[in-house]
Amino acid sequence: MWRALAFLALLAIAAYGAVWLADRPGVVTVTWGGYELATSLAAALVGVMVLAVVLGFAWAFFRGILHLPERLSLSSQRRRQARGYNALSRGMVAVGSGDPIAARRHAGEAERLLGPEPLALLLTAQAAQISGDRAGAERAFRRMVDDPETRVLGLRGLFVEARRQDDEVSARAYALEAARLAPSVTWANEAVMEGQCADRDWSGALDTVSRRAALGLSDKAAMRRQRAVLLTASALDLEAGDPERALAQAREAVKLAPDLVPAAALAGRLFARRGDLKRGAKVVEAAWRANPHPDLARVYLDLRTGDSSRDRLARAETLARISSWHPESRFAIARAALDAREFGRARDVLAPLLTDQPTVRAYALMAEIEEAEHGANSGKAREWQARAARAPRDPAWCADGLVTDRWAPISPVSGRLDAFVWQTPPDLLGRAHGTSHEPAPAAAGALNGAEPAAKPGTHPAPVAPVGTIPAGTVTPPVVPVSAKVPEVVAPAR
Repeated sequence: MWRALAFLALLAIAAYGAVWLADRPGVVTVTWGGYELATSLAAALVGVMVLAVVLGFAWAFFRGILHLPERLSLSSQRRRQARGYNALSRGMVAVGSGDPIAARRHAGEAERLLGPEPLALLLTAQAAQISGDRAGAERAFRRMVDDPETRVLGLRGLFVEARRQDDEVSARAYALEAARLAPSVTWANEAVMEGQCADRDWSGALDTVSRRAALGLSDKAAMRRQRAVLLTASALDLEAGDPERALAQAREAVKLAPDLVPAAALAGRLFARRGDLKRGAKVVEAAWRANPHPDLARVYLDLRTGDSSRDRLARAETLARISSWHPESRFAIARAALDAREFGRARDVLAPLLTDQPTVRAYALMAEIEEAEHGANSGKAREWQARAARAPRDPAWCADGLVTDRWAPISPVSGRLDAFVWQTPPDLLGRAHGTSHEPAPAAAGALNGAEPAAKPGTHPAPVAPVGTIPAGTVTPPVVPVSAKVPEVVAPAR
């Protein structure tokens, strides 16, 4: 509407000007080269306007003639770009579909038509990767590193290729350079921290975690957990040489992650070494309330050296009251009662665990009780050992297919920080269908001290060696995990 009003206003002004000129006629005289031309003012204005239009068209025509080669070249360049981007699009589709021949063909066409275009170089590198041409991929990525706009992308590609060739030195160098150029790049920060953890440079890893949090690459909860794990790892290294500094780091780790069992166990152990039994017990009890764990039970029972077995039993009963008789507290009481040679007490406290999905640990502990009371060759001990061989497995520290009894800050398989989780490992060996883990009547009688009766003409089931696979069993393509795996991580301090 405003445009219509403006047009009407201009039209009114033009009409007013025409009327004004008509009311005031005048004469325009032009004298040039001995000639004199006289005309009215209106005719002179119209002539000037026509001459301007003619000159404008003439200038546009000559200008078009002058710029014709440039326009033809630009049009040809645009057609080449269109063809190049079309080849680039088809090449990306070929890479995604896993067609190396088509990917290489479209990559060559895109690079020929587009020149040193970043996407064309990336397509060339990816086509070389899916074709197995590692050298060609590295050449493409190095060309990208030479361009400031694609330097980080090229470093990313070189990092991946170095990892594939197990060249950790070059991979770390590429990650460090990428982190220096672009501090907010996630993969570079993770790779730098992974290298620092592999070198046990815990202080450097802590700085990296703080920098990631400052850049917004990780949330506050994840940052606190990672700091707690790194502080615990550093405290474990310092436990023997600098116990005071190790204790300070362990206490800070407990504050950051109260559910981190290794940190609480280490803090309790260091408090006990310093003679501060009250504070050590307080740390372990707080962690036990949140997460009952056998590592915490061992530290709590061993807080004071020289205690009698009955004192240890009383301390285990304290843990049971704190956790409302959690299964781990029953194991702790049974172990302490066994050391105190109170075999009846040990059997009684294990009885609920043997009737509700018993595990290897429960059966093995019953076998130890029978061996301690009746000797290693007793039938009851052999019966419990046979049941332990067929029972479900107990929770353990698991990371990347590895099972171990000791926690470690990083996975020795993948180098991932805080990879170990306390969980029941998967049973990869398989078990016979129909096997019952509930104690049979003979086993129930053994709980009360009776000798387990065997059926006439039968013998105890043979126990397969750990790590063997029954004939005909098909295992998935993963690393088998046995019930007891040799330690590959650093021993506990």
